[in-house]
Amino acid sequence: MVAIVKSIALDGLEGQIIQVEVDVTKGLPCFEIVGLPDASVREAKERVRTAIKNSGFEFPVKRITVNLAPADIKKEGPVYDLPIATAILAATGQLNPDLCSKYVFLGELSLNGSLRGVAGVLPSVIAACSHTHTEVIVSADNAVEAALVDGVTVYPVTNLTDLVHFIRGETEIIPARVNTEDLIKKNSDDLNLVDVQGHTAAKRALEVAAAGGHNIIMIGSPGSGKTMLARRLPSILPDLTFAEALEITKIYSLAGLLKPDQPLISKRPFRAPHHTASTAALVGGGRIPRPGEISLAHHGVLFMDELPEFQKDALEALRQPLEDGIITIARINAALTYPSRLMLVGALNPCPCGYHGDPMRECSCTPHQIQRYFSRLSGPLLDRIDIHIDVPRVSYNELSGPKQGEPSAEIKIRVENARKKQHARLSSTLTCNAQMNPQETRRFCKLTKEARSLLHSAFDSLHLSARAHDRIIRVARTIADLADSELVEASHIAEAIQYRSLDRTYF
Repeated sequence: MVAIVKSIALDGLEGQIIQVEVDVTKGLPCFEIVGLPDASVREAKERVRTAIKNSGFEFPVKRITVNLAPADIKKEGPVYDLPIATAILAATGQLNPDLCSKYVFLGELSLNGSLRGVAGVLPSVIAACSHTHTEVIVSADNAVEAALVDGVTVYPVTNLTDLVHFIRGETEIIPARVNTEDLIKKNSDDLNLVDVQGHTAAKRALEVAAAGGHNIIMIGSPGSGKTMLARRLPSILPDLTFAEALEITKIYSLAGLLKPDQPLISKRPFRAPHHTASTAALVGGGRIPRPGEISLAHHGVLFMDELPEFQKDALEALRQPLEDGIITIARINAALTYPSRLMLVGALNPCPCGYHGDPMRECSCTPHQIQRYFSRLSGPLLDRIDIHIDVPRVSYNELSGPKQGEPSAEIKIRVENARKKQHARLSSTLTCNAQMNPQETRRFCKLTKEARSLLHSAFDSLHLSARAHDRIIRVARTIADLADSELVEASHIAEAIQYRSLDRTYF
């Protein structure tokens, strides 16, 4: 007898329905799994056999063939334990095959028959819903995560015995429910820009970057406050919408990084990879493809301290995601795509020793060493970073004086107001000025005559590229939004040009 139940295979964040077909026939006892399974799927044979026996059900001493269809898609992970066990019970008459066909099954089995949570449940349930399958059975560990998807009934199960009794109609399982308003409630950040003494210009640059979603690079000597400023950037970014939170949670679910007490990522991510991180760790990939740091920073901040110390390949791999908001990982037989709409914050020293231009300490680097240090950052990469700022050392009077400046909450209000203007102006697919393409830049960024004349002079004197020209206009548009101005004026262009002046100073 052949029994068929459904599960999901993930390809990046996209999922496809998998038919788990089980045939139990007479013959020499054996247990075969076909359909392009990886090692963890093949190991399911022992977990399933032992779990069925230890749950008090009969495991057939016959020839068992499991086919995971379609056979041209690679099946990875222990998520197929539960559907394989269910299909075997249905094929041997211990469950009704017609009742089993109603559900999509996701879960790993322990040897005692209990269910463990698996990675990637949220994108799997979304995929099931998109294929019009609206009843899903998962481990109780994944129940809240799965219940985030509207229009899907999620049945949390703790062990194989409860599952069998539920399908037979002997017991009832209450579907999982979740109140998304409680999960997405307002967050209060522990880090606040008011704690940073001095750095008025740098704080203004961070406000502009946050308002327009612009990438930013900070240059300063060790201890000048670059990291302190970067870590407080999320505190002035707008709160996540539920749709954005769901996108981020899908990525963290796939990466296996969701915490049991946090089924929904409700705060903007802040990722700070070490400069020794490999290209695969940064952009994603590996033997079993997983999202990298740039995808884990989706809708958040990717902070790269000591930027020139990262591997050259890793830095160059940032170019596509910074431009397109997605990262594509090419495989022999497929290409995986992960979202990576992020704000890049880079920090670096002005020279290898760190004290070039420092009034307190003398630099020990030669001009050749400084040039070689900055040559690690290519022109195309720097063109994709809208704002370059210098972060000087804070004086003793600034450091020891009373706290000055605005708290993050006040800056955040201005940032949110600027974002609202951008939402009203731009199409539904764009959220901020940094995402505008050249056509949208010309359409929405109207410059006054004086502003255009100033930009023309800067373009010739600073030898700017066409991409840098457009980015100056976008930054100026953001400054105009903060100033509640419909037109981009000369003062807005002047401030935006100021954020590119380090091109000629260092690079």
